[in-house]
Amino acid sequence: MRSLRIGILLFTAILSVASCEKDDICVEGDTPLLVIEFYNISDTSALKNVPTLRVVGVGKNITVNTVADRTALNTISIPLKTDEDATSFILISGSASAEDGSETGNVDTINFSYQRIEDFLSRGCGFVINYDSLQTGLNVDTDNWIKDIEIIKSQVTNSDSTHVKIYH
Repeated sequence: MRSLRIGILLFTAILSVASCEKDDICVEGDTPLLVIEFYNISDTSALKNVPTLRVVGVGKNITVNTVADRTALNTISIPLKTDEDATSFILISGSASAEDGSETGNVDTINFSYQRIEDFLSRGCGFVINYDSLQTGLNVDTDNWIKDIEIIKSQVTNSDSTHVKIYH
């Protein structure tokens, strides 16, 4: 009788361990970042670094943490808002600080609008936001360093490929 009880307990223990879901830990990923590449306006097939690039979210006091600040870059990955259908960024070419702390670089503001799509990955990961119908606009001023913008992929479902090309 005792060995029967041990057998039932052992069977119950094995059954309970085998029925545990393995998706309690998230390894599948996060909400994708928007990937932007910068190209030469004179040779639209050639990547071109933006000198001492600074990227700041509109209304924020700090730089975007996914981009190395004041570095010459030809590709950046930036986060879009997950709780709104639009995000705007200040992109500064030749960024530097004057003695009074003000910005001396060439400042352009770029706006992105999109539709948010919630995608349930798993119990461990929960939901991620993907973006669809991506559109962009540039605030025009007297000295834009950004000359043109081209959307390559209007759906943002991963951070593995370019979504937007900016020509300067």
